[in-house]
Amino acid sequence: MARAGDVIENPVTGERIIFRKTAADTNGELLQFELFFKPRALVPFEHVHPHQEERVQVVAGTVRFRLGGKEDGLAAGESVVLPAGIPHTLWNAGDDEAHLLVEARPGMKLETTLETIFGLARDGKVNEKGLPNLLQGAVLARESQTFLARPPVALQRAVLAVLAPIARLRGYRARYPRYSGPE
Repeated sequence: MARAGDVIENPVTGERIIFRKTAADTNGELLQFELFFKPRALVPFEHVHPHQEERVQVVAGTVRFRLGGKEDGLAAGESVVLPAGIPHTLWNAGDDEAHLLVEARPGMKLETTLETIFGLARDGKVNEKGLPNLLQGAVLARESQTFLARPPVALQRAVLAVLAPIARLRGYRARYPRYSGPE
């Protein structure tokens, strides 16, 4: 379980996170973290959170983002709200490290999902884009309620209803003690 001040790194995507406020700190209402992107690093896929809003503020550097199919950019001091239910992604558009402050409301299980994905990346269990295999991804998506931008979320939910139980039977989990500590 993440605690304020914990740092995790993803060697595949070039992301580093410092947790500032966790779901445990805020009774599940908020997850706040600093996100550092190496030059040209990106969130590995365009995604949607049906029940979670994100606010991204650029502390240093420049980032580009796509929100609902439209691309835009942010510089230091600027911010954007990524509403629940709207597909989005972001990446470092500059030659210097980008430093962001990210808030997710409600916190849901995003911090554990981040710990798991970053841990899998450190252990070499993701592809060159930083994505886990299909069965691991199914368990994570179902637990975190984070979906691909396409196909429609309803179709993904139906597929995950079949895949996630198979994945669990094969030993895949949304949370591993080696990445998130004991429950």
